[in-house]
Amino acid sequence: MEFLGTTFGKPYTLQTNVYIRGSGDGKIIGREMKFHLWFDPTTDFHHYIILWSPKEVVFLVDDVPIRRYPRKSDATFPLRPMWVNGSIWDASSWATEDGKYKADYRYQPFVAKYTNFKAGGCSAYAPAWCCPVSASPFRAGGLTMQQYRAMRWVQRYHMVYDYCRDPKRSHALTPECWS
Repeated sequence: MEFLGTTFGKPYTLQTNVYIRGSGDGKIIGREMKFHLWFDPTTDFHHYIILWSPKEVVFLVDDVPIRRYPRKSDATFPLRPMWVNGSIWDASSWATEDGKYKADYRYQPFVAKYTNFKAGGCSAYAPAWCCPVSASPFRAGGLTMQQYRAMRWVQRYHMVYDYCRDPKRSHALTPECWS
């Protein structure tokens, strides 16, 4: 998850990323989706969750699913071990309205705060009986109908970019977009 910055009076953009075959191997095919948040994330703390199970990756904001990336095949699902990395970096050459606005270093230092940070689940080398956390409040796996409706609402009214719908990108290496 990445916050892409904003300009005064416009909503903040949250980008979700799913990378296949890891990072830095020169063959990365990004599977990005961007959402305008329906709140100002700077006024209070919010919950940002990534649930990665052998069946799917689900991104949630304040317990509302915003994106579900199901495992359709090993070739299109991240199978390498996961790690958590928190950083602040200047992506103003492309992130804020395609580079129109640059970072203003008069406002530094830039600070991110994490409270009640939790990382849990099964390691990549865990025994088969290890059960990852589910997005379902009933722990049955998968999303409930209410969660699907909430996700459809977010995607209909707040999604501003979907890699599968980008006509400028080649979809030869993203078979999940071929439907």
